[in-house]
Amino acid sequence: MLAKDIVSDYIPPLKVTENGLIALNWMDEFKVSHLPIVDGTEYLGLVSETEIYDAQLADEPFTKCKLSLIRPYVLENQHVYEVIKMISNINLTVLPVLDEELQYAGLIPAASLTHIFATLAATREPGGILVLEMNNLDYTLAQIAQIVESNDCKILSCYVNHIPDSTRMEVTLKLNRQDLSPIIQTFNRYNYNVKASFHQKEFGDDMKNRWDSFMNYLNM
Repeated sequence: MLAKDIVSDYIPPLKVTENGLIALNWMDEFKVSHLPIVDGTEYLGLVSETEIYDAQLADEPFTKCKLSLIRPYVLENQHVYEVIKMISNINLTVLPVLDEELQYAGLIPAASLTHIFATLAATREPGGILVLEMNNLDYTLAQIAQIVESNDCKILSCYVNHIPDSTRMEVTLKLNRQDLSPIIQTFNRYNYNVKASFHQKEFGDDMKNRWDSFMNYLNM
């Protein structure tokens, strides 16, 4: 899935001739804290709610303001993982998307990533979840997949989480089977540490809690 596949057109960019009051009204309407400023199709940067308040820019058009705009963006053909990474790293509520000629093509609201994340993690597919814990050097997806498939099961999604201040990691597997007992037994025979297992409903609740925590972090 690419950035161009999830561009939103319902939040308009700000024109350079508009002012901070318009920006604040739109931010309130669309529940975001950032908006892009454009000159025609040229992307100039993002203005934040905080910057408008701090610099008292409500009445002045942006053409007359000295703004220290940040200029984050992704290109249309970049993967959605890059979108998630940049939004998380810079703590953005929207991320502009540019075309191959570096012209403004739209934006991606952070809130819209809820559905994208659900698709990437295959949360809507029936099945169960296993969480393995292991040393970083012991991680081999080929062997993990072999163990799963030897039990007539498929991996629908997989993601890893490095445990802070350690050399260990968690590997979360979404599988297309709810009865995980035979697979757990096989992992145990291969000396894997099966840290947790979930059925579909439990996983949905867990993912909702993780997503709520992620969105709270973005909105700090």
